[in-house]
Amino acid sequence: MRGLTWAALLGVEGAIHAKYEAIDKDTPIPTDRQIEVDIPRCHQYDELLSSPEGHAKFRRVLKAWVVSHPDLVYWQGLDSLCAPFLYLNFNNEALAYACMSAFIPKYLYNFFLKDNSHVIQEYLTVFSQMIAFHDPELSNHLNEIGFIPDLYAIPWFLTMFTHVFPLHKIFHLWDTLLLGNSSFPFCIGVAILQQLRDRLLANGFNECILLFSDLPEIDIERCVRESINLFCWTPKSATYRQHAQPPKPAPDSGGVRSSPCFSSECPDPPKTDLSRESIPLNDLKSEVSPRISAEDLIDLCELTVTGHFKTPTKKTKSSKPKLLVVDIRNSEDFIRGHISGSINIPFSAAFTAEGELTQGPCTAVLQNFKGKVIVIVGHVAKHTAEFAAHLVKMKYPRICILDGGINKIKPTGLLTVPSPQI
Repeated sequence: MRGLTWAALLGVEGAIHAKYEAIDKDTPIPTDRQIEVDIPRCHQYDELLSSPEGHAKFRRVLKAWVVSHPDLVYWQGLDSLCAPFLYLNFNNEALAYACMSAFIPKYLYNFFLKDNSHVIQEYLTVFSQMIAFHDPELSNHLNEIGFIPDLYAIPWFLTMFTHVFPLHKIFHLWDTLLLGNSSFPFCIGVAILQQLRDRLLANGFNECILLFSDLPEIDIERCVRESINLFCWTPKSATYRQHAQPPKPAPDSGGVRSSPCFSSECPDPPKTDLSRESIPLNDLKSEVSPRISAEDLIDLCELTVTGHFKTPTKKTKSSKPKLLVVDIRNSEDFIRGHISGSINIPFSAAFTAEGELTQGPCTAVLQNFKGKVIVIVGHVAKHTAEFAAHLVKMKYPRICILDGGINKIKPTGLLTVPSPQI
């Protein structure tokens, strides 16, 4: 049932056979040569995919995709991406093609543009921030030795791991991937790194390169379990990408959600004034920790918004990770209005010359919160990013920055003023 189940999860519908039949899969095209070279190297341990019939089907499905997507190009790795769909729908090429055509825009939107560097660069930068968010010690080590995602993760994401795992593992992994949204792959990536964590931490650049040139055996069951856990700990907006597929306007389903998800909202929610803003790639690259939206912060703090900023009804408390808001503005600004429950550690005096946290009642609270989600709020983006980077250096996990700073929260009427001390 897997082939049909996946098709249903991908929302495949309509006259798929007529559509597939109508595509010209015979006229020679420039991509033919590359396809001919790739197919005999693609998951050939499998007897279906290595059979002459398998090769012919591969060729037709890949050509159909290339011909029907004139704005995109054939990149090496597309064959690997096709393999799971072809295997599961071996006697139904039209369905294999339809599934692949639905999968790519959801998880790999614009990855197959002729010039895809801006899309890939943004993706890898967000992935780096996810490593820092979930595993600062590993992130610090990999950055120090210069072992950046560009060196190993492109084939992971470009092929959604089909280039690095055999089919039986891919089926298991994708059963879960297809229930998540387009940011779930980041969590799979972090889970793989965490399985190799001890070896990575113990080694330098050259050893890491060797380790990844032939990826060791990965326990896929554990990878799936840990990916889900990472996904549940990640605020929705932390993986925001400018180049992700734009959210479709949701049909009003009368409050019923059609697909099961690990997060409360799987499809990407529509943009509001409190959503994340796009920033230039260089600015994104300069920040170690991810930004989260004001919307997420309000949701995670369970604050009630007044006026025209209406948030959806509150969800049950059980799934909420606890979080701490650290306001790094000076104390005068803090007293004039701050987020309820936040603590004040002014940036100018937060760290000693040695880079340690200055001791005080507020830093003690911060230390007690190590391991929970910590959101840094200020009004100078550079300062919040630096403060966050300091905490990551000190191995604080789950650090993020409020996108747009305190100014995003001001219009919501959520800032509180302490009662005067009499």
